[in-house]
Amino acid sequence: MTTDTTPLALYVHWPFCVSKCPYCDFNSHVRESVDQEAWRSAMLADLAHEAAQLPGRRLGSIFFGGGTPSLMPPETVAAVIEAAERHWGFEPGVEITLEANPSSVEAARFADLAAAGVNRVSLGLQALDDDALRFLGRAHGVAEGLAALETAQSTFDRVSFDLIYARPDQDLAAWEAELRRAIGFGTEHLSLYQLTIEPGTRFATLFEKGKLAAYDPDAAADLFEATRTITAAAGLPAYEISNHARPGAESRHNLIYWRYGDYAGVGPGAHGRRGGLATVRHKKPENWLGAVARNGHGTQIEDALSSHERAVEALVMGLRLPEGVDLARVDALAGGEAPLDRSALTGLGKQGLVVSNTGRLRVTEAGMPVLEAILRALVIA
Repeated sequence: MTTDTTPLALYVHWPFCVSKCPYCDFNSHVRESVDQEAWRSAMLADLAHEAAQLPGRRLGSIFFGGGTPSLMPPETVAAVIEAAERHWGFEPGVEITLEANPSSVEAARFADLAAAGVNRVSLGLQALDDDALRFLGRAHGVAEGLAALETAQSTFDRVSFDLIYARPDQDLAAWEAELRRAIGFGTEHLSLYQLTIEPGTRFATLFEKGKLAAYDPDAAADLFEATRTITAAAGLPAYEISNHARPGAESRHNLIYWRYGDYAGVGPGAHGRRGGLATVRHKKPENWLGAVARNGHGTQIEDALSSHERAVEALVMGLRLPEGVDLARVDALAGGEAPLDRSALTGLGKQGLVVSNTGRLRVTEAGMPVLEAILRALVIA
């Protein structure tokens, strides 16, 4: 149990995909049909269990993510939102986001999803080039994606979309042109990620076979710097290493993660953090359903995090933000002194990569391109 009264986030994971995806590890969860009534009942039971563990809290955000959450029945979306408000109550201006693929099929459902209570959509546009979309394994083309974006902008109060850059054969000029075109669509939020080769993905397989080369690090750094310069000039500065928004349009849900707040996770494979516990739901849909039927919830793992682990997580998440972290809070989480290599901290400070003053530690603009190296050197895991 917890007596924390800071805003809580709720993550709802819908596992089902309509097609295979080069990133998603839920490819085995493609389904032709789903017993929607059974799933809705199970989601509500899982949600009720989490609410019982987090009494006295109010929700600042809800995020529907996972496989293809935009294909959740609007009735299920509405039921989850209504139950969440009943259990916890909402903060003023609660943010309710749903991830969506930019397809005509999903765009046709936007009005119903908005009527169900969704007020923000995050579109997986990913590229403004048809060849790049084919390389990325996306089913939509640029024209279809932009039509979905237009529908989203006319339906929801808030819209974000993502792009992936540092793609093979993409040079600085091409990315700058694509980014400026993206900014021109007028959305309040952009998520801009460099392509990475993650284990278990199609890209890793291509890399291992010599069919995909890793992007040159110096060229990638140039793209990163240009991204931050162009977005800042357009009024969408970076508020996290890969996320850019007009002031006031930042993702409230993700800020709760990065500021190391509590978040409840429900649905197959969902992770959560509450009161110093790390929770994980059963990943396979059938296993999750069975657990809910037996136990009233789908939890597979509920581990108490040590003080050291909590402090490390707070540092790793918080240093992604230009605002950095409150060192007094990290010290309190650690039960003593924050797990920082003081010698490394001094050295990184002399290099102008981090700043530690007024009780906060933050990574500088010069340090952001090498954030991962800074974290490895600085944080005592």
